[in-house]
Amino acid sequence: MKKGTMEKDDAYWIGKAIAQAKRAEAIGEVPIGAVIVKDGMVIARGHNLRESRQDPAAHAEMIAIRKAARKLGTWRLTGATLYVTLEPCTMCMGGVILSRLDRVVFGSFDPKGGAAGSLFDLSNDSRLNHRVELTSGVRGEETSAMLSNFFAALRAKKKQLKDANGEVSEWSMVPDSKSGVRQRT
Repeated sequence: MKKGTMEKDDAYWIGKAIAQAKRAEAIGEVPIGAVIVKDGMVIARGHNLRESRQDPAAHAEMIAIRKAARKLGTWRLTGATLYVTLEPCTMCMGGVILSRLDRVVFGSFDPKGGAAGSLFDLSNDSRLNHRVELTSGVRGEETSAMLSNFFAALRAKKKQLKDANGEVSEWSMVPDSKSGVRQRT
């Protein structure tokens, strides 16, 4: 550690992931953000872009993993830690395992899709060729509130559109980069 610097803890790095989640939310995406840290430095960042790209694999974690591999010039991300605001899903935990990340730190559990302790725990499955150290619940109340507030606002907007138009189809609720919710035309 350099003189005059302080060691940054998990809460600090989750804060960087939260900043990425806010970038996602600003463009109408579900507010999930991720950063990958190696040797005390952020080497990659990502936030959800599923709706913007219409890409089911454009999760914050996968974007960060791909960027980290490009930056380091290798798919092996040993010695690195993924910080993410929401427990990774099965796809993202697959990416974590395949990229050989050492550690995953996340904020909120995902009881409907989590693969790091909620529905599944792929981090320590003896059938797989890599194990991942997990730390959960870091700034969990804050990350959970971000998601709850986002979905509450989305439901309120859906109700407002339904009241104004009589009916709302699912496609009319797809986020856009300006208003946060694409309106019917």
